[in-house]
Amino acid sequence: MGLVTQETNKDVWAYINSIENISKREDAKTLVNMMQEITKCEPKIWGDHFIIGFDKYSYKRKGGKEEFEWFRTGFAPRKTKLTLYLTMDIAQEQDLLDALGKCKHGRGCLYINKLADVDLIVLRKLIEKCYNPSKE
Repeated sequence: MGLVTQETNKDVWAYINSIENISKREDAKTLVNMMQEITKCEPKIWGDHFIIGFDKYSYKRKGGKEEFEWFRTGFAPRKTKLTLYLTMDIAQEQDLLDALGKCKHGRGCLYINKLADVDLIVLRKLIEKCYNPSKE
């Protein structure tokens, strides 16, 4: 059984420009530019829930034989918050999290109400670490 969320050919900028909330739209543009600069990859829409992902890699689930593709880093501009998907255990970066500002996090996700709530330099460092874990 394959993953439901897969890379699509949907137009990233058409989607971003369709976001009604002006602040969320501007935050999405900022994140696309930042992630594109870090990854050197074009943004792609993944799935029907409009996750904007950058780059991709293949992996197998524990004990599984089937290979899956997933984006290396990305985000989803949701109605109430921005969800950033960072392919690492964010809790390992407590110093950066403490300096980031107002946000919540799960194992590989950051939940930010708006970019104005966080330090963009610290956010960039987190994205860089997730994209290139060897970079200190």
